[in-house]
Amino acid sequence: MKKLRYLALTTGLLLSASGAALAASSMSIEQRLNALEQRLQSAEQRAQQAEARATSAEKRAMQLEQRTAKTEQQTVQVAQRTASLETQSAPGSNLKLNELADLKLYGDVEFNLDGASRTGQLTSLKSSEKKNWRPGDKERWSVNGRILVGLDGYRRNQDGNFSGFSVQPLADMTGKMNLDDAALFFGNENNWRAKIGRFEAYDMFPLNQDTFIQYSGNTANDLYADGFGYIYMMKEGRGRSNSGGNVMLSKYAGDWYFELNTLVEDGTSLFQDRQYHGNTLENSKNVAYLRPVVAWKKQEFSAAVAMESNVVNNAYGYWDEQGEWVNQSKRNGYGMTLSWNNTATHPDNGVVANLNTAYLDASGEQNFTTGINVLWKRFELGYIYAHNDIKQFNISGINVDVNSPLSEPGKYDIHTIHTSYLIPNIMDMKNFNLYLGAYVSMLETNAENNIVNSGNDQRYGARARFKYFF
Repeated sequence: MKKLRYLALTTGLLLSASGAALAASSMSIEQRLNALEQRLQSAEQRAQQAEARATSAEKRAMQLEQRTAKTEQQTVQVAQRTASLETQSAPGSNLKLNELADLKLYGDVEFNLDGASRTGQLTSLKSSEKKNWRPGDKERWSVNGRILVGLDGYRRNQDGNFSGFSVQPLADMTGKMNLDDAALFFGNENNWRAKIGRFEAYDMFPLNQDTFIQYSGNTANDLYADGFGYIYMMKEGRGRSNSGGNVMLSKYAGDWYFELNTLVEDGTSLFQDRQYHGNTLENSKNVAYLRPVVAWKKQEFSAAVAMESNVVNNAYGYWDEQGEWVNQSKRNGYGMTLSWNNTATHPDNGVVANLNTAYLDASGEQNFTTGINVLWKRFELGYIYAHNDIKQFNISGINVDVNSPLSEPGKYDIHTIHTSYLIPNIMDMKNFNLYLGAYVSMLETNAENNIVNSGNDQRYGARARFKYFF
């Protein structure tokens, strides 16, 4: 009996202890779950706070990025404005208007100190048996020059089409304002081009670094001085006339270049005082010179052939003693030039050489000219030969005693030697140069020619030219 009570008591104690332990264990898990839930909530709050901080940081980063981009844009604008201002003051550079258009402002200052044996051209005609026809007997010392200010505009499209203009006013030492070029041009950069206005077309008689050569035949107007030697250089239809304008079409095709220039002007402006072969010319209608040029260039070598012809018949002439109109406007010229230039590959020791020829078949006159010139290390030397054959000349107004009518009154040769030397960067200033030049021209006559002036057969001179580009 005692054992049974002991057993029951022991069992009860065990069950009581087990229940207490189980209750204690249940309370401990619940507490841990609560603590874990609290930690999860705390972690979630921290995550939300971190996310909020990240969002705020991202907003601040975006704002900073926007401010940085704005600052960079302002910096670029300032740099562009600065570059634009620098471009306006830099020599030979472009002022950018927008992505499609350019403006370029530039200049050319040229002043000369000259000394010459005698004014005017070589005289080939006597006014009397004992007196020469001379434009001047005294030596000439002079200071002359001009300042050119040029403005060029250019606009292009993405397809290569372009248009532009060029204007170059001149101010000379006499106080007069003149104009060098004034032209409008347009076309396609990879195809054809057109040019209208006042300008010079392709140079068919390049003289290299010529500085001072003074005789008839070196300007666009008054090329021909009646009774003086004429050096024909394929310039009559080239352009830059004071009495007309040009229209030119041109095209590049590989190594080839094609050009057709049309000059429309008062044809009598070619002749000084409108005198030709002893007669005063009368302008009936404007002339139209057609001047096609075909040129080819391969590396250092280039060649060009051309002709120029007035295609308007009876444009100018004179009335003879019988009241008949005499046409004097027939003028056909032909020329060729060959050039060698390797200064691009040999800038310090390169050579530029030109060989030029030209022939003129005009009313009552034929002229042939040829010349060669070489430039090496800033030193240039050239020679020009011209042969004039004047078949008609009205001597009624000239006091010359001739035994028989002259069938060939003006047949003579002209020899010219010219030279120049370049001294660059005076006082270490870029684009400020000094050119020293000299020439001598001699008239060689036939002893049987009664009308050629053998006593006025030489010209010579020297020049110092200061030239500054900006």
